[in-house]
Amino acid sequence: MSRVLAALTVSVDGYLTGRDPGPRRGLGDGGTLFDWYFDGDTPSAVFDGFRLSAPSARVFDRAAARVGASLVGRNTYDDSGWDSGGTPHPDAPLVVLSHRPLPAEHPRQTLVTSGIDEAVEVARRLAGEKDVALMGGGVTTAALAAGLVDELILHQRPVLLGAGRPYFQTLPAPVELRLVEAVAAPGVTHLHYEVLR
Repeated sequence: MSRVLAALTVSVDGYLTGRDPGPRRGLGDGGTLFDWYFDGDTPSAVFDGFRLSAPSARVFDRAAARVGASLVGRNTYDDSGWDSGGTPHPDAPLVVLSHRPLPAEHPRQTLVTSGIDEAVEVARRLAGEKDVALMGGGVTTAALAAGLVDELILHQRPVLLGAGRPYFQTLPAPVELRLVEAVAAPGVTHLHYEVLR
């Protein structure tokens, strides 16, 4: 069965964005969070245009190659501009969890309105033998609360943003993690955790 993972860039103080994120301003004023995508000399094997450091390329491409479908919540969807039919992964369909209809239908996007359990199930079917990547704090928190997440990969940037959209929201109970790998790279530390159940 495919695994469910969340692999996102986060500040040291736990934010996914800077202040004032919104439609077409997905990062708010936190634009430095993704500098590590372009600060190196190693092209990404998965994403054209990403030039990573060699350690970051190994971590990033290994995780990205596993993705068979992505699952996002509505805030992440709207703020990232995927309403034009795009997806966060070049080869994977996108499942959007929302109570509102999407602005338009796109062949690589699927809307789920009935909750995180069905959204993960739909994403698993679309992923086939590959894994499901969660995108956004709300979806990740809901999936963690439902016991549906297998792995967390935090690409932690050495910055304190002080405000913005937090990665994790309130959970009903603590979630124990086991560190699988920690890779220090220029401008980022990659922390790979297994979620313990």
